Amino acid sequence: MTVLALGLNHATAPLDLRGRFAFSPEQLAPALRGLRERLSRSPEVAIVSTCNRTELYVADATHGQSALASPAVDWLAQMGGVQSQTLREHAYVLEDSAAARHAFRVASGLDSMVLGEPQILGQMKQAVREADTAGTLGTTLHQMFQRSFAVAKEVRTSTEIGAHSISMAAASVRLASQLFEELRELKVLFVGAGEMIELVATHFAARNPRLLAVANRTLERGEKLAGRFGAEAMRLADLPQRLAEFDVVVSCTASSLPIIGLGAVERALKVRRHRPMFMVDLAVPRDIEPEVSRLSDVYLYTVDDLSALVQVAGEKRQAAVQQAEAIIETGVQGFVHWLDQRGTVPLIQALNAQADDWRATEIARARKALAKGADVEAVLEALSRGLTQKMLHGTLAELHAADPEQRRELAGTVSRLFLRNAARHPADDQH
Repeated sequence: MTVLALGLNHATAPLDLRGRFAFSPEQLAPALRGLRERLSRSPEVAIVSTCNRTELYVADATHGQSALASPAVDWLAQMGGVQSQTLREHAYVLEDSAAARHAFRVASGLDSMVLGEPQILGQMKQAVREADTAGTLGTTLHQMFQRSFAVAKEVRTSTEIGAHSISMAAASVRLASQLFEELRELKVLFVGAGEMIELVATHFAARNPRLLAVANRTLERGEKLAGRFGAEAMRLADLPQRLAEFDVVVSCTASSLPIIGLGAVERALKVRRHRPMFMVDLAVPRDIEPEVSRLSDVYLYTVDDLSALVQVAGEKRQAAVQQAEAIIETGVQGFVHWLDQRGTVPLIQALNAQADDWRATEIARARKALAKGADVEAVLEALSRGLTQKMLHGTLAELHAADPEQRRELAGTVSRLFLRNAARHPADDQH
C-alpha cells in the first residue's frame, strides 16, 4: 500500500499562488471524485484545503509513487490554472512514513504558520468528513487521519505547544491596538461569517469597541453571528456604500474574486477625510485587492504578513517542539507498523485459501475411501500424511533447489517457521 501526500503551503508558495488552489466546501466533493478518476480510480483520496495549504492525500494498493505523483500534480495544476512545472517548483511530494509524519505534524500544529494553531485540527477533521461523504476516504486514509487526531490531542495535552500559539485573531487585535490609541472608540466591520471571522470577532468584542458589524452574502447567517456579539448585520451588497464608516475591516470569505476593490477603498478614504483604516485580509484567494496596500492611509495585512507577528522564539518553545516531535514519531511508527501488517493481509488470505483447498481435497479422498469400506485408522493415517506432504512439498522443493548460500538462509527461515521448539536444525551441522 502506497500513501502519498502532495501539496503546497505558506512555506513553499506565495499567497497569490496558494489562492489558485483553494477549494470551497461545495467544490470538494466533485474535486475528490475527479482526482480519483484521474488517478485511475485510486480507491482512497482526501483533500485538505485551508488559507495556508492545499494538500492531496492518496492511498493505493496497486500503484507506487511514480505512478501517482505525476498525474496528481497535473490534475492539481489544471485545477489551479497553472503549468505543471510551476506547481512542481512550489509543491512537496511525500510517501508512506514521510506522508504520515507530515499529516501528524499538520494536525498537531507544528506545520502551521502559527505554531500550535488549533484551527487546523478542525479543518482536517472536516476534510475527512468531506472525503467520507464523497465515498473516497477508505480504510488506510481513515486510519492515518484518526491516528493523527489522537497524536494531536496528546501533543496539546502533554506539551506547551498551545501556550506558545498566538492566533491570527489575536494578532489582528494586537496590530489594531498598535495603530489606534483606544480600541473602544473604533468601529469594526467583519466581512464573512465563517469560523475565522467568529474567532476574530471574539477577540475584538473582548476589547469593547464602539461598534461591531457583520457583512455577509447571506443575511440570515450574518445575523446569527452578529447576535452573539451584539453587532449589526448588513448585506454584503451594502458594503461599498458603508465602508467609510469603519476604522477596522477584517475579511475572510470563500469568494474566488476580491470583494473589496481599490476604487471602493479610495472613495471611503475620501469620505473619511483620510483618517486611517486598518484592514486585515485573511482569505485565500484574497478578498481585498492587493493594490489597496499602496494607499497611504490604509494599513493592509494578509495572512502571510501576520506570520512574522506570531512567531515565538526561546528555549521553552524549542523544548515543547522537541517533545511534540517525539510524540509524533511514536505515532508514525505505530501507523507504519499497522500499514506493514495490512500489507500481509492478501498473503495470509491466500495461505488460508490454499490450506482450505488441501483440506477439502484430503477429506474428500478420505470419505471416498471410507465409503468403500477402508479401515478407519488407515484412512486417518493417509489423511494426515497427505496434508503433511502438501504443506511441506513447496518448502522441501525450495531447499533442494537452492544453492548453498541460499539454502543456509532458507533453512533458518524454515526452522523458525516449522521447528520453533528445536534448538538447532540440520543445516547447522553441515557448516
